[in-house]
Amino acid sequence: MTSGLLTPDHLRQQVASGRIDTVLLAVADGQGRLKGKEYDASVYLDRIAGGGAAEVCAYVFATDVEMRPVDGFALTSWDGGYGDLPLEPVAATARLLPWLPRTALVLADALGPGGQPLAVSPRTMLRRQLDALAEHGLRVKAGVETEFTLYHGPLGEAAARGFTGLTPVAWDNRDYALDQPRVLSRFSRRLRTALAGAGLPVEAVKTEGAPGQVEVTFPYGDALAACDGHLLFKHATRAVAERCGLAATFMAAPADGVGNGLHLHLSLWRGEPGEPGEQAVLADAGDGEELSGVGRRAVAGLLEALPQLVPLYAPTTNSYKRYQDHSFAPTRFGWGRDNRGCAVRVVGHGAGLHLEIRLPGADANPYLALAAVLAAVRHGLEGDRQPPKPVAGDAYRHGEAALVPRTLHEALAAFQDSALAARLLGAEVAAHYAQAARIELDVQRAQVTDVERRRGFAQA
Repeated sequence: MTSGLLTPDHLRQQVASGRIDTVLLAVADGQGRLKGKEYDASVYLDRIAGGGAAEVCAYVFATDVEMRPVDGFALTSWDGGYGDLPLEPVAATARLLPWLPRTALVLADALGPGGQPLAVSPRTMLRRQLDALAEHGLRVKAGVETEFTLYHGPLGEAAARGFTGLTPVAWDNRDYALDQPRVLSRFSRRLRTALAGAGLPVEAVKTEGAPGQVEVTFPYGDALAACDGHLLFKHATRAVAERCGLAATFMAAPADGVGNGLHLHLSLWRGEPGEPGEQAVLADAGDGEELSGVGRRAVAGLLEALPQLVPLYAPTTNSYKRYQDHSFAPTRFGWGRDNRGCAVRVVGHGAGLHLEIRLPGADANPYLALAAVLAAVRHGLEGDRQPPKPVAGDAYRHGEAALVPRTLHEALAAFQDSALAARLLGAEVAAHYAQAARIELDVQRAQVTDVERRRGFAQA
């Protein structure tokens, strides 16, 4: 039980002893949040765990960030009556949630027509890309590195103030600093303890360059588990912040000059984990410092396909305010060795050599972002593609590399017209997430911002 993970037998034992009285059955929605229902633990074991009826309204996978029932999705609509989808619990994901008393969580997969996994479900999308790479004899290891920003005052107070005039928990650039404000040190310790108790040990916590900005890194491992864990990490971060009298945000750009990223680290392997034949395949067979042929084709696929898949890893209009010159967020689709200005950074040595994809912001759904990355890798492996020369020097001034879109409108135009996106993801999935981007744009198009009022109220 020290790991926080629960086998079916462990779960039953804990429920029988009274140590667990609540089970949360959850899915990952389109925005990468936990959504589901709270069950009495005995009811869950008796009626759900053994294959009983558990359902969720289909609009969980076809809505916007505000959970509005919106038109334009093939999955569900007012004409279709907003029906339910069956859920299939994934027993291997059961774990304790130490930040909620006597509570366990179990993730579920949503099922579509004929009882098949729902194609547009983020978890299904990632699993299908992993399966497609497995057909090439490749297994993916991944790590997620996430930044967020902490402010004084609980979330309810921040909401009452319209999320304006908030004070970060640190007042200056605390990048790599080990002398932290007491409230930040207390939060960090509580978060690490809570996550360890849920079976999600943290590799490292560090403060970043913007006031109140924090980065958390998790150990490298199974790709699907990494994304499952990220959902719990965000849930825990908000809960622990609330108990510390703080508010946490994963916006990509929560304030002028602040950019929160979600960096994806990945490597490709052949063979079974821990077996003698297991082999990392991104590094060459020489000194292990350069990319292998597989590695070069993977990078080529990333640079060719990711420009056509941007809404999957930059889903909101705010996402694009993070892409600023010399901000450590890339503005061009370039690659380079240990270059943090590049979209694709090659880092590590030998079996540890891997790719860091620096394009996604903290507002990205990790399943969708990693699915896009793996689809692009697969695209590179399916031909004899070769990447351009790596960037040497300032990646923001490397004029040969294509620019990252400046707006969601620009990104959507490339995505919805992309035959490659439809082929890599499936036409149904590509159409679904194109509609999600259109809805985001429609909402923003009708909103009057503080900047517009400040610049135009007295001057127009």
